[in-house]
Parts: sequence; C-alpha cells; structure tokens
Amino acid sequence: QALQQGYQEGLAQGHAEGMQAGRVQAAQELEHLREVTQNFGNEMAQANDTVANDMLNLALDLAKAMLKTALHVRPELVLPIVSEAIRYLPSLQQPALLFLNPADAELVRNHMADELAKSGWRVAEDAQLERGGCRIETATNQIDAAMPIRWQRIADALGKQSDWLA
Repeated sequence: QALQQGYQEGLAQGHAEGMQAGRVQAAQELEHLREVTQNFGNEMAQANDTVANDMLNLALDLAKAMLKTALHVRPELVLPIVSEAIRYLPSLQQPALLFLNPADAELVRNHMADELAKSGWRVAEDAQLERGGCRIETATNQIDAAMPIRWQRIADALGKQSDWLA
C-alpha cells in the first residue's frame, strides 16, 4: 500500500513537474514565434517601402526619358508649356520677354505670334535653354520654366531627388 501510494505521489509529482517544464518551454517557443512574426512583418514592410521607392524612381526615369524624346518627336508640345508659363505672371508689365530655345522660338512665332503680340510679348532666343523650356522676364517678374527647373519641381513634389541630366 505505501509503495503504491509513493509510486502514485511520485508519478503525480513527475507529471506536475513535466507539465510545468512543458509550459515554460511552450511559453519560450511562443515568445520566439512572436519575435519571428514581428521581424517578418517588419522586413515585409521595409521590402514594401523599398519596392514602392524603386517603382517611383523607375517611373520618374521613364517619364524623364519619354519627355525628352517627346519634345524631339513632337516639338509643338512647347506651345502649351509657353501658354502655362505666361499664365503664371500675376500681371503683365511691359516689356515682356519670352526666352526660348531657337528652334522652339521659331515654332512659337509661327503658331502664337498674334496671341503674343496682342498681349505685348516679345520672343527672344536663348541657345542655353533646352527644347521645351522657357524663361519669362518682365521688369519685376521672372519665371524660369527651363526643363531642369520644371523637372525638379515635379521631383520635389514627390519628395525625390532626380537630376534632369542624369
């Protein structure tokens, strides 16, 4: 009887100790799994940010390449650029000069001469300006709509550094 009771007590104590050791080990494993899950989530978030950033950089590079090509293929795209730049001035003061790349200046003179003359604008050539860009000067205002400046405004709005020449 005493032997049986000792056996039962030892079995119960061993069972309890084993269960406690199992709980401790399970808790440690659970904590390890939580850490792994947290680290995985952090890595996934970082990977998503990296992919999104890479996609934005790729989109900017593609847009820049397309814009540079488009202006050579369709030079008339400079006309809305000129119209937009003119609208930025708060009021027209004479004389008003519109500086353009020589090839664009010829195009603007051919398509917008009457409109510009009625508003008091004169077209001037600046070989330093790339096709598609312009600069407007009056006695009190200046708008630089050169391609690198316009591109930097786009990149800044997207929170990016993107050099037009790169």
